[in-house]
Amino acid sequence: MPTLTPGGQRMKVVILAGGLGTRLAEETATRPKPMVEIGGRPMLWHIMHMYAHHGLSEFILALGYKADIVREYFLRYHQVSRDVTVHIADGSVSTHGVLSEDWTVSMIDTGLKTQTGGRIRRLKRWIGNETFCLTYGDGVSDVDLSKVIAFHRAHGRLATVTAVRPAARFGGLELDGDRVAAFAEKSQTSAGWVNGGFFVLEPNVLDYIEGDDTAWEQAPLERLAVEDQLRAYRHEGFWAPMDTLRDMNMLEALWAGGQAPWKVR
Repeated sequence: MPTLTPGGQRMKVVILAGGLGTRLAEETATRPKPMVEIGGRPMLWHIMHMYAHHGLSEFILALGYKADIVREYFLRYHQVSRDVTVHIADGSVSTHGVLSEDWTVSMIDTGLKTQTGGRIRRLKRWIGNETFCLTYGDGVSDVDLSKVIAFHRAHGRLATVTAVRPAARFGGLELDGDRVAAFAEKSQTSAGWVNGGFFVLEPNVLDYIEGDDTAWEQAPLERLAVEDQLRAYRHEGFWAPMDTLRDMNMLEALWAGGQAPWKVR
């Protein structure tokens, strides 16, 4: 059964977890980017905990690159996350304690080279005919997902995207000739709005995706915008992708220092 949202409505969560992650090649040579660890847990685990905190615990993972690593992690999760007793004589295993994550996880291979839109379209039979959430497997935020869903329900369009302001990577220079008149490390709010993921979508958006070669961020979203079927939930708080080694190290430092804004209590 699909998860019930805080408003009593069913909702599944699709996570795009099949890309090559080439900009983080230092880590993704051996594992898919959503399986790169922050605080000893895969990025995918962090994202799923964000949704579960808001009552969403039925996940559909769109796999591709090194899909077997994701499958193995969740197939073994029940045992490796708990105390166990191995009965050597017959090889049976007993687990002890209560597993905190009451999740249902469907892992679907959507192809090695399939674009983001194509991956979503390939999940049509698993998504069904109900409103669903969608996000990327490489970004975290302190966005209130319950409010995003409520916002989507209120405006009545086909699609909602969470708009975020990325942290500027470089300090701003004010120059007077070759003299630096002022230097200011740019704040997150000084940057423009960008696609932060954390979508809420109606199943009809799949009709906007032509096939495997369609990038979700291009023709489908562009057409939804032109047809006035796309709304943005503005999130002024924390949001960070894990695109590079620098991003990964920043997220790790936040977690290790007990200052991870996306950590649910």
